[in-house]
Amino acid sequence: MTAADSWADVPERYRGVWRRNQLDIPGLRDTTTWARWLQTRWHADLRVPDAARTAEVLSAASPHPALALQTGFFGRTEVHWPPPSGERCTWHRHLDWQPDRGRPDTGWMAFERAEGTVIETGLNGDFREEWERIPNSTGRSMVLAELAPSTAGAAGEAAPCGTRWLLSGECLMRVRPRQTGWLAAAGTVLPWPEGTAPGDTLAVVVSRHPQAAAALLDFEISYGSLRDGHWRIEHSTHPALEGRTEAFAAHRLDEQRAELAGGYRTAWRVLEWDGDEMLR
Repeated sequence: MTAADSWADVPERYRGVWRRNQLDIPGLRDTTTWARWLQTRWHADLRVPDAARTAEVLSAASPHPALALQTGFFGRTEVHWPPPSGERCTWHRHLDWQPDRGRPDTGWMAFERAEGTVIETGLNGDFREEWERIPNSTGRSMVLAELAPSTAGAAGEAAPCGTRWLLSGECLMRVRPRQTGWLAAAGTVLPWPEGTAPGDTLAVVVSRHPQAAAALLDFEISYGSLRDGHWRIEHSTHPALEGRTEAFAAHRLDEQRAELAGGYRTAWRVLEWDGDEMLR
């Protein structure tokens, strides 16, 4: 296995892709939101509520504000074992569809049914989620980060706004963050329009800045199945991509670099690789 940092490994029981069956928060039980959580040493998450897939949303000529109700993120995972208080997991978000939450994403974790189900209880928020690992989502794994153009020929740094790819078993995700920054009065470039505060939702930000809605919603997180070099996108923050099939094959060049077939001209940093030299 290749890993590009010195963090402790993520236990095997966490690995794979998890389907959320139920969310409980005070006064609400949600069993209809489509939610997938892909976990290796790294993670990616995508959640699509019914309100983001109405006929009005799907037929809109431009990105509909209801798309802001989706959530998703990418980052590094840290598991803590502080007995006897229990097992905790923190998802450190490096790229996020939503603005900064203003608090860590940490939960108490309780595995059940031979570790095929996990109950997550919010440590910093009042919620309970039931997750079930889906078939064919364990085994091989890969995480790639797009290299910055200045380091594309070497084992350099990942581009801050570059694409990430994550593979676990037969499940593949692509995370491509926003390419737009917002100029502050002081002349600095911000990741969000000036005045966005921790805890603001994307829906709130879009309502404040409707003229910037297209740029704010231009963040792709796509999930689908990869078989024999064909990736079929099941769900995406961009509904137009759903149902599309794309060619995908990743070839590891060395411990730190990989290339992708299919017209990708950029170079890729290997953050994690566990499998054959060619993954497709």
